[in-house]
This record gives sequence, C-alpha cells and structure tokens, in this order.
Amino acid sequence: MAYEAGALEATLTAASGGDPELFAELRTSYVESVERQVDLLARARCDGNWVLAAMRLKGLAASFHAVKLLKLAEEALQAAPGEPGVVRRLKGYLAEFSAD
Repeated sequence: MAYEAGALEATLTAASGGDPELFAELRTSYVESVERQVDLLARARCDGNWVLAAMRLKGLAASFHAVKLLKLAEEALQAAPGEPGVVRRLKGYLAEFSAD
C-alpha cells in the first residue's frame, strides 16, 4: 500500500482486530470522511469554513495517525482560504487510495 505505508495501515489493522471486512469498512469510512472534508474545503467561501474543514482534516489525520494528511491539513491552515493548490494536493492524496 503506497498511500500511507506504516502508521495508517497499522491503526486500521489494530482497530479491526485482524478482521479483513472490518478493516475494509474502516478504510472506506476514513476515505469518505476525508473526501467530505476536502469537498467542504474546496467549497469554502469564507475564512471560517476553510479553517473548520482544515481543522477537521487535521483531527481525522491525528485520529488515524495519517502523517501525510496531517501535513496537508497543516498546509491548508497556513494557506489563504480558497488556495487551489492545497485542494489539488488533497485530492491527489485521495487519488492514491483509489489506485490501491
């Protein structure tokens, strides 16, 4: 798995207790949560909505030990609201999951 080799996979494995169906369900839930926040970030039209979506991404990243997502969320928090490069990189992060 190229997307988050290490911590994310280990977190999902530990949470699923080795059950492959639960692992798949947790992975899907993670991806859907990230997609939802990236969508909100992309549609944010004010500073408050941008920051809220970025903070939710940061919390999600911390919960799942997703280092790459954490860095991207922090990048979003430092960027000007509506920064298309940040959204593009987050969508690229999500595309990595689809490739697996």
